[in-house]
Amino acid sequence: MLIRWGAAPLLPRSGDEPPVTIPRDPAREAAERELSRPRYHENDPSLLQRALNRFWDWIDDLFSAAAGATPGGGLGLLVIVLAVALLAAALWWRLGAPRRAPSSAPALFDDRPRSAAEHRAAAEAHAARAHWNQAVQERMRALVRALEERALLDPRPGRTADEAAAEAGRTLPAHAVRLREAAREFDDVAYGGRTADASAYHRVTGLDRDLERTRPTLTSTAHTTPSSGSQGAAR
Repeated sequence: MLIRWGAAPLLPRSGDEPPVTIPRDPAREAAERELSRPRYHENDPSLLQRALNRFWDWIDDLFSAAAGATPGGGLGLLVIVLAVALLAAALWWRLGAPRRAPSSAPALFDDRPRSAAEHRAAAEAHAARAHWNQAVQERMRALVRALEERALLDPRPGRTADEAAAEAGRTLPAHAVRLREAAREFDDVAYGGRTADASAYHRVTGLDRDLERTRPTLTSTAHTTPSSGSQGAAR
């Protein structure tokens, strides 16, 4: 006798017995039950492996499509990728890290008041360890605090580096440009994401020392004595 799945004979039977047939739907269900047994899936990839396989297949299809649309095929695509990478590296080296402009400049000093000498000592300690960002910040604070101690600036909590430079530039006009540059150095490293170096620290330090020896311009007596309007005179 023949056993049929649907209409196909499967197993022969002896004699002249008619073949046994199984309807199509029950046959399919029986096959699915058989194939669903764990022993048939012991070597199947895990869910994670299947997801990774799909991902890499997608990457492969993506690069294949890009290579097909690029002159020179895969080699041309590789050349373009390398050229873009080199251009990005050159721009990064030339321009440095992207500067993040603060929405509003924070105050120059923190809540604990310190003297100019204390700020200078802190700056020198940072510089000795090549911590240039902190050294530049402390030297700028020393510079502004020294001007406050000499009564060239009114002590004012919450003053920013730019405000201090603008106010000091009116009293010390010979150094107005360098004061603005020092304030910019401070803002760049404190709030703009830039990295200072030894030359930046020495520029702020040199300005601090020059200001110590500079006599202010007194506009109220500028016409009474010739020396009162001098700029940058040493003490």
